[in-house]
Amino acid sequence: MHYQLLRSGTAAAVASRRVRNILGSLLGRDGWMWRSHEVKLVSTSSGDTVTIGEISYKLKTPQNPELVPLKYLPDSVPQTVAQHLRWIMQKDILGQDVFLIGPPGPLRRSIAMQYLELTKREVEYVALSRDTTETDLKQRREIRSGTAFYLDQCAVRAATQGRVLVLEGLEKAERNVLPVLNNLLENREMQLEDGRFLMSAERYDKLLQEHTKEELDSWKIVRVSEDFRVIALGLPVPKYKGNPLDPPLRSRFQARDIYYLPFKDQLELLYTAGPNVAAERISQLLSLATTLCSQESSNLGLPDFPVDNLVAALHVLNTFPTLSSQQLVQRLYPYKSILGKDGHTAVESVLSRFELLDGRRQSAPSKVLSVCTSSEHEGHADVRVQTADKEITFQVPAGSKELRPPNSSLTFINTPSHSQLLAEMMQSHMVKDLCLIGAKGCGKSVIAREFAEMLGYSMEPVMLYQDMTARDLLQQRYTLPNGDTAWRASPLVTAAMEGKLLILDGIHRVNLGTLAVLSRLLHDRELDLYDGTRLVRWDRYQTLKEQLQFSDQQLQERSIFPIHPSFRVLALAEPPVAGASSSSGSSRGQQQWLGPELLTMFLYHTVAPLAKAEEMGLIQGLAPNVPEEAAEQLLQLTHGLRQTNDPTAQSLASSLSTRQLLRICRRLSQYPEESIAHAVNKACLSRFLPSLARASLEKALTNCSVQDPPDPAEQTRDHSYVVKDGVLTIGKVSAPIYNPNQKMKVPDVLFYDNPQHTMVMEDMLKDFLLGEHLLLVGNQGVGKNKIVDRFLHLLNRPREYLQLHRDTTVQTLTLQPSVRDGIITYEDSPLVKAVKHGHILVIDEADKAPTNVTCILKTLVESGEMILADGRRIISDPREATGRPNIIGMHPDFRMLVLANRPGFPFLGNDFFGALGDIFSCHAVDNPKPQAELAMLKQYGPDVPEATLQKLVAAFGELRSMADQGTITYPYSTREVVNIVKHLQKFPNEGLANVVRNVFDFDSYNKDMREVLIEALHKHGIPIGAKPTSVNLAKELPLPDVRMTGYWALNQGGNARRKLLCPTETHTIDVKGPAFLRVQSYPCHRQESRTLSFTEEKAHWQIPMNEVNIICDVVSSDDTLYVAMCNPVALYSMKERGENIQCMELYDVFPRTISGVWQPFVTVAPLGSPLDGQVVLHEEQSNTVLHLDMVTGAVRRLMLSPDSDQTPSRPSNWWSSKEQQGGHKMCRDFSQKNWLLFYKENGNQLEVLDVLEGRVHSISLPINLKSVFLVAEDRWLLLESNTNKKFLLTKPMHMAAEDSEVCQLHSISEDPVSAGHGAGSAEASVPQMLSNEQLPNENLSAALDQKIVSPNRVLADTSCFAQIIVGFPDLMSPNEVYTFKRPVDLSAMKGGESGSHGFFRGALRSDTAKRENCVSLLSANQVVRAIPPTKVPLRDIYPKDVTPPMAAAYLEVTDLTSKKLKYIPVPRSMTVSPYTSWLSKVSDCDVLVAALGSGSVVTVDMGGYVRQWETGLDTLQRSLMEWRNMIGTEDGRPIQITIQRDSGLDVSAPKHGKMDPSNAPHIGGNQWAGGTGGRDTAGLGGKGGPYRLDAGHKVYQVSQAEKDGVPEEVRRAAREMAEKAFKERLKEIDMSEYDASTYERFSSAVRRQVQSLRIILDSLQAKGKERQWLKNQAMGELDDSKIIDGLTGEKTIYKRRGELDPELGSPQQKPKRLRVLADLSGSMYRFNGVDGRLERSMEAVCMVMEALESYEHKFKYDIVGHSGDGYDIELVSADKMPKNDKQRLKVLKTMHAHAQFCMSGDYTLEATDASIKELTREEADEHFVVVLSDANLERYGIRPERFAQVLTSDPQVNAFAIFIGSLGDQAERLQRTLPAGRSFVAMDTKQIPQILQQIFTSTMLSSA
Repeated sequence: MHYQLLRSGTAAAVASRRVRNILGSLLGRDGWMWRSHEVKLVSTSSGDTVTIGEISYKLKTPQNPELVPLKYLPDSVPQTVAQHLRWIMQKDILGQDVFLIGPPGPLRRSIAMQYLELTKREVEYVALSRDTTETDLKQRREIRSGTAFYLDQCAVRAATQGRVLVLEGLEKAERNVLPVLNNLLENREMQLEDGRFLMSAERYDKLLQEHTKEELDSWKIVRVSEDFRVIALGLPVPKYKGNPLDPPLRSRFQARDIYYLPFKDQLELLYTAGPNVAAERISQLLSLATTLCSQESSNLGLPDFPVDNLVAALHVLNTFPTLSSQQLVQRLYPYKSILGKDGHTAVESVLSRFELLDGRRQSAPSKVLSVCTSSEHEGHADVRVQTADKEITFQVPAGSKELRPPNSSLTFINTPSHSQLLAEMMQSHMVKDLCLIGAKGCGKSVIAREFAEMLGYSMEPVMLYQDMTARDLLQQRYTLPNGDTAWRASPLVTAAMEGKLLILDGIHRVNLGTLAVLSRLLHDRELDLYDGTRLVRWDRYQTLKEQLQFSDQQLQERSIFPIHPSFRVLALAEPPVAGASSSSGSSRGQQQWLGPELLTMFLYHTVAPLAKAEEMGLIQGLAPNVPEEAAEQLLQLTHGLRQTNDPTAQSLASSLSTRQLLRICRRLSQYPEESIAHAVNKACLSRFLPSLARASLEKALTNCSVQDPPDPAEQTRDHSYVVKDGVLTIGKVSAPIYNPNQKMKVPDVLFYDNPQHTMVMEDMLKDFLLGEHLLLVGNQGVGKNKIVDRFLHLLNRPREYLQLHRDTTVQTLTLQPSVRDGIITYEDSPLVKAVKHGHILVIDEADKAPTNVTCILKTLVESGEMILADGRRIISDPREATGRPNIIGMHPDFRMLVLANRPGFPFLGNDFFGALGDIFSCHAVDNPKPQAELAMLKQYGPDVPEATLQKLVAAFGELRSMADQGTITYPYSTREVVNIVKHLQKFPNEGLANVVRNVFDFDSYNKDMREVLIEALHKHGIPIGAKPTSVNLAKELPLPDVRMTGYWALNQGGNARRKLLCPTETHTIDVKGPAFLRVQSYPCHRQESRTLSFTEEKAHWQIPMNEVNIICDVVSSDDTLYVAMCNPVALYSMKERGENIQCMELYDVFPRTISGVWQPFVTVAPLGSPLDGQVVLHEEQSNTVLHLDMVTGAVRRLMLSPDSDQTPSRPSNWWSSKEQQGGHKMCRDFSQKNWLLFYKENGNQLEVLDVLEGRVHSISLPINLKSVFLVAEDRWLLLESNTNKKFLLTKPMHMAAEDSEVCQLHSISEDPVSAGHGAGSAEASVPQMLSNEQLPNENLSAALDQKIVSPNRVLADTSCFAQIIVGFPDLMSPNEVYTFKRPVDLSAMKGGESGSHGFFRGALRSDTAKRENCVSLLSANQVVRAIPPTKVPLRDIYPKDVTPPMAAAYLEVTDLTSKKLKYIPVPRSMTVSPYTSWLSKVSDCDVLVAALGSGSVVTVDMGGYVRQWETGLDTLQRSLMEWRNMIGTEDGRPIQITIQRDSGLDVSAPKHGKMDPSNAPHIGGNQWAGGTGGRDTAGLGGKGGPYRLDAGHKVYQVSQAEKDGVPEEVRRAAREMAEKAFKERLKEIDMSEYDASTYERFSSAVRRQVQSLRIILDSLQAKGKERQWLKNQAMGELDDSKIIDGLTGEKTIYKRRGELDPELGSPQQKPKRLRVLADLSGSMYRFNGVDGRLERSMEAVCMVMEALESYEHKFKYDIVGHSGDGYDIELVSADKMPKNDKQRLKVLKTMHAHAQFCMSGDYTLEATDASIKELTREEADEHFVVVLSDANLERYGIRPERFAQVLTSDPQVNAFAIFIGSLGDQAERLQRTLPAGRSFVAMDTKQIPQILQQIFTSTMLSSA
């Protein structure tokens, strides 16, 4: 063998001395025996004897000398060890088995081996692990040439051959394994599987006296040798983790405590190890180690110090005397990583006590200068390291490849911290194996690779995963071609034999019980394998060869192999969770993996996160053309996040690891125009973060001024893709199209393009071209699979598909074993095929598989290497792949696309993104935006009406945003909508309301959920739950006949009095301003009204106004509605279907005058293009004219007349209520044309304002005006003030300043039809409304019942429903007046008690109201006016026995086409302003009306409630049809099932169908034509009949739904039962009904939140209980990894699911600890009336109590109040949580009472501080404090920064503050200074429970 050539004698001597020193480091208790012992070896003729002290043992010559341990005995044995050896010898002579118990470390094993070497005994060594089964101890079957037979294993071999069985790690074995040995230990007897029976030596010898050996053999009895002994090595279990000893097993052993060597023995050892080191330093180090192993330190929760590694450390110190001790200690005992804050300080105090805190004084080695092959030591390298100003050269083991000088790699950019790390690693490498600890993506693997290349090592990466077994680590079974079973060495073993650098990646994942197998390899470099092979340390192997004179060949035949001297292990791990002793200390529930056992195995180095400058250098080195500023911003953001101690920020920072930053920068260097915000959001998957984390990310982004620039080209961007000349271009990115050899694997899928998915694909293509593997994360049903398939289809790439699930194992991912003819063959899984052939591997549902399984993808993605179960390995580097057997080269085109659902509730998958997110390029796939979704649905349902699609998109949009906020749990996705649309497309007659139930019936049993859903669907007008019969339109009354009542004659006679010329003059206006005011935006919650029944009301919403405000004007322009308020003056604007309501408060422009007598009254005029979105506001009394821009908030004041300063000139006599002066009026009929007309009542001047030109034309009149009506742009009707005489003013169309043509004034005489009454006797009427356009001709003809074409105007006054003046104003001949006369004049009715709030008003009615509330809808041929209920003929509308509804007003709709009259009630407003007299001046009923669009009007009631009404008959009819279609046609006829056989005859004519005899006839005289609601008959519930419906009467029709309904008496019985139960329950908890209803008020307000929290808690609890695979079972499913064992006939080859017992020694889960701090200060009570803050806080408290009821084992909570009386008013204590409603109500009452009677003052800060301090003292899994406060911090002079400090004062406590919004923007300012995600401002107190729910879901539950 070539191993011999590597060594010369000298090296062996050096190595053996070094190793002896290392292994001599063995410690024990101080000598409690004062006699000193010595070990003597005496040779006599009768054989050799060993004497220890006075005890002697006679040696025997071993049968197999190669099994005797070698080179364990040191030159001089320390006293303590000698005493241990003497004790073992005593027990050996007594024939007893011993158990050496003690702290972790190699000492116990070393003592056992020393004893065996001393007494020349052969050893059978077993390292027990949790995977050990009885077959590993007794017998295992193997197959040889088709026959299975038994091979003895260690215990049996030891017993029969008289060896010593060393069992190491008894605490690791599973409970039921070791009792197999009980009988062997006690009686030396054991029954074997192959029928043999082991029998103790005495009994056997007795039998031999009576029987021959042949007989005994035929009985299969085997003698157990009298030399057989067992030495067990174990840890004391309650202190360390593991399974406690089984009592029967324990009783069979004799125990000996092997503690560390006493101080002085240890000290001598260390002196010899470090001759160059000052003695004082050595004793300091040892003192530290001893202190940290003491009982006191373990009470503090500090793990034991690895004393055994001190020797190795001293070797390093010996070479580097200048190394600081603190750094050395850090390597041995990385306390900064393991321990929390308290542990930290404890260790530091010990360090300073022993003067070891010298880290700052002495510099670390700074860099490796050179590495070259060593001349004198073979297999070593000389390393020159720079420390401080010296260079030190030392030897380290090196690999067989050639060395590479440092800093020569292209892919490794050296940074100062990394080169220092490498130098330190070289130092440790000199003596021991290393472990690198660093967060994911910080470069551990890269550093490891660089380290290996510098030393010429070949690397052997082994990816560890959680359920890895000891077999996976060491050896696996396989079958030879002839069917024999054999063992294949794992990569770990081959690495050890070939001297590679073994990289154990992810040592933190593996179970400690499995890792224990390696402890002997790491400490002693020895290893026993399953097939009996032994690997021995190099120098021991050489000694063995010399002593026994064997050749390598002979030793290999005896299966003994040397471990190559250069072999080293480098472990990589993520940092242990600092301070987490508990099993769920962190969000991922990781355990604290770095325990005392692991500490003894490695020297630890931490890979610190890079400093900003270093990271910058790294990025620029690896992504050379990345834009400088972008990289700078990125790093600023990342380092900002890394430096906070806020756990949310920390978790965000972990997804921005160095690896992720590099990925972002590579992409930015390719596509520099991309925004950083986009990249960061993508890397953190911010779309799916909990809302708190998202908020804190956004805040961090804004702090670093990384804004997402709104993409101006977003709309114009090219979202298409083209394939041209073999090149695919998506958006702006192009890629060549692949030419596959397996065409059938290219997916082809039905895909409807939409811009959003195209953008996702463009994004994917960018990353794909950069060579990344992609991860797509999204909710279910958003089209992830479709996108991926489409993407691959476009690229023409073949795909392999893997779907993961709960039971996926590492084996199934890679290979599928199967048995053919007794030989195991492996089928390649899709993964392997994809790797081989260069296909794309699509992994679906990646989050369903356990993360420990998906982890193996990491090595594949990162290093391109992976070892398969059959021993083949995948390698990406073609150079390495050549010429090696069993290699699969990775095809360069191979890529992975992984799909996963978003982490968290309700998917409850495993957090794939958390574990592996940073090795993929992540893309969040969201539901398409509304436009994109609409476009896509149109393609799915081309025949579905667009209105329906829009409703669906809107409703689902709302449901999704609710799911994001956590109000509902299930995220409704595009998949659901597409299914609905497909159904509607195929069956268009089924109503939408029915089809959506296909999706929502899942939720039909969950009451709260159902309410939320129905509310959302109704809001968007999907009438779920409505019946086709519920049509409630207003009753129609006939109009009186139209009569021609007179003429209007335009007098043009020669009489000059009648034709007057009016002079005009023009001047420009003066503009003051602009001032800029804030335009606030409120969400508009528009609700569709036709949800359960069909009425004229179409939609309604509330304007967010103050309740004392008064609405004084409503006007619409196109689809925008403007509402003006006048107390204070404010203007609201909203789009008809808009999301938001804009509000502009003009409080500052119109300050209130003293005592508020001045009551401003405003009119609004919206301007037209090009001034869209701008309005002119006119205040009547002060004649103020303002021009407002609702977009920018600019306000300009227009001064119309230059002379007068327009201030109200009345403050002097404000008490004299002479209001007769008359106000200024504005005519806005032509404001769309950007001109307005102003006049003053009783004045004689008209002022025409041209807004665009900025001029005013004043026209002087010879008469005093009462009012002006603009009947056309150039003709205006004027009324004279006292006589009501009418004049028509005609003016030239364009007033130019130069030739100001004169305006002419014509008087109009009104002549009645019969002139017999004498001219002019008709009372001149005052029009309320006069249209400025004419009725269309067909409408005019319909109204007058005669074919007529003529100009006309519609006029309305109090005496008639409507008047039509034909010919006016264009024809000069007398115009005919046609009138629909009222029976009683409106003004004559007693209108005193008008309105629903009439009792306020009667006496106060002072003046006529200012707004007439009358509009004409010319295209619909209607006049609509709002009139008070008192003036409505209610008797005609409602039958006698029906009480009319309480209405604010009635809309009187006069339809001139059908000659019908309708009265539609407008519901009362919820609130009304207290200023009633003022209100009455605005309108004589409680609403204002404006027209909107062609066939509808809008009413706004005094409470700010806007309702949109559809009055036009045509539109109503159309809407009714649509509505019916949406409900679907349930016509009440039973469904018949017919089976049609094809008879071959022609189809006969349609049959009449059967009549349904049970269908009762309809009642109601001549109302109904056809009855049974069929088709084409006039009737109800039918379809296509002539439209006539009366909803006023009962309709007798039995619908199917009622037949299926529940009889009334059954319902009554159910109701009574419920009531009775309720009363019983109240009696039980002794609660009055009044109390019950009080509590119900609070409870019902938060029922929804409680419900959704409980759903989440339940499912988390269920997730915690998810069953795991139990392996090695005797029944269940076949375990693939045990197929071979199955072949050989073993029993325990099954696995089944079961509850996994918690791992022993893992601490119990403690409940989470929550404290709610409620503000009970006086201000809460004082302002409760304003915004209900106290009640909301009570609701929040109620919610906490209800949601956590019955989860006491998970959450311990208490509720504490704070007020001026103090900061710890206990409401609920943690040990007495309220159990029932009564106790909860008591808590709420206490809150209320306290707030009412407490002192004033604010203790928010102190309370928070005290609570945080108090909670940290309690043991809990996590701590939460939620502070509710209306802290007006500024008022008490508290700086918000102070508060922020308190909130984050302790990283262990998650503290949140909810502020109840105070005045102005104070709350927002607060939020800016407080940490993101920790503070919330609830402007609307209704949000408090929601915010609380958010806090719960995003933090507590992330780790419940």
